[in-house]
Amino acid sequence: MKILRTPDDRFSAIPDFPYTPRYTEIDGLRMAHVEDGSGPVVLMLHGEPTWSFLYRKMIPPLTTAGFRAVAPDLIGFGRSDKPGAMSDYSYARHVDWTWQWIEANGLEDIILFVQDWGSLIGLRLAAEHPQRFARVMVANGFLPIADRPVPAAFKVWRAFARYSPLFPIGKIVQSGCATHLPPEVVAAYDAPFPSSAYKPAARAFPQLVPTEEDDPAVPANRRAWDALGQWQKPFLTAFGKKDPILGRADRPLQAHVPGAAGQPHQQLAGASHFVQEDAGPELAQILIDWCAD
Repeated sequence: MKILRTPDDRFSAIPDFPYTPRYTEIDGLRMAHVEDGSGPVVLMLHGEPTWSFLYRKMIPPLTTAGFRAVAPDLIGFGRSDKPGAMSDYSYARHVDWTWQWIEANGLEDIILFVQDWGSLIGLRLAAEHPQRFARVMVANGFLPIADRPVPAAFKVWRAFARYSPLFPIGKIVQSGCATHLPPEVVAAYDAPFPSSAYKPAARAFPQLVPTEEDDPAVPANRRAWDALGQWQKPFLTAFGKKDPILGRADRPLQAHVPGAAGQPHQQLAGASHFVQEDAGPELAQILIDWCAD
């Protein structure tokens, strides 16, 4: 397996992100995370094609409110190591890498916040290891089990990720936001990827979403979905309403997870897919108020 590591100087001008990275070795790969504060752990998992920088608007209010905010970079993203071939990535590997990282860092009683692929990984982990998780909050994410039609917009996105000769990460993030991102923020999303050689994980993720019955991830996801059908701990959704693919994916989660009953679910009218960019402080406050109840 060829491993790429983004040079540190690519991160020298990242705005509003003053956190020193910490590193954990997982299966011979270096996995990065940032954290700040002390108190109950809020674990925030990013998705495609972002990195922990996505949580820069949520970390300060969480730490001020007395939480320990922890945000890793998934393998292939951010400051984490990047296996160099799309074939190096699978859904199962991402789940296993992230679980090994949680164990290595001794995280317990986790308040889990997930979005996009963070949901595909995080909901699997919460379902498979419920003893480690105290609460789950989902923003614009889901756990696919190949039981419903795939939105046309997702099919277009998957084809673009596979075949487009250009894959401009920062512009892709901008396209999933309702708000305008300043040039330095777009550049921060580009920073982990000095060239196309660093982007196989970003291109692979859309292909790994299990949308067909014969996908190898479907059996494990269906077991996790069944486990979530028994989940009694608090479970909250806060979705950006302008998301054309996942804007309404909160409804089946609310209907399926017992712990979602009676919770103060939110739909954020001014936010799109990357709701952390569009409404980061608001999301953090929703989580803070929810945990105080």
